[in-house]
Amino acid sequence: MNTRPLSLTDDSPVERGDAARNRKRLLDAATQLVDEHGVDAVTMEAVATKAGVGKGTVFRRFGSRAGLMLALLDHSERELQHAFLFGPPPLGPGADPIERLVAFGRARIALVDVQGELLRAAESAGVRFSAPAHRVSLIHVQTLLREAGTVGDLPVLAQALLAPLDATLVLHQWRELGYPLERLADAWADLAQRMTRPAHR
Repeated sequence: MNTRPLSLTDDSPVERGDAARNRKRLLDAATQLVDEHGVDAVTMEAVATKAGVGKGTVFRRFGSRAGLMLALLDHSERELQHAFLFGPPPLGPGADPIERLVAFGRARIALVDVQGELLRAAESAGVRFSAPAHRVSLIHVQTLLREAGTVGDLPVLAQALLAPLDATLVLHQWRELGYPLERLADAWADLAQRMTRPAHR
């Protein structure tokens, strides 16, 4: 498995030094705005103010608000990937594979809480199942199923486990059906445990 976090869309060139630090600074500022005020608060001007730079710097870096939104999603996706590839257990290495599987689902649902609208937009923009980031998640879940001793068609089972984490579905269940995110996370954990249970009888 590739151990380098991959992009939500195509692999982007590796940035070096100041460019990478400045990009992270801007994206961290945008993430804080989402956390504090929601997606609508993320404007080029607001990000510039939050990061302490001129608005032109944000436009030069991302081109437009749409470019900023996609970069923000990519930033969050890479952070999640880094957490499950290298972070502390139970999400990262070192825990039982089933515990890691459950932690992965909970982390993915928690990400929808903060950036659901952005994720839904990305899912509908033609980068849903073919995106490198999606393939990383698929391989990760498949690997954990194998390590847990799960019997069956692991690629298909991994896809079945990822399906309930779809941002569009989670947002529908949460906002329109009124299911709390914790309930969705618990249900996903139950599904993951049921899928792996036969190997532990």
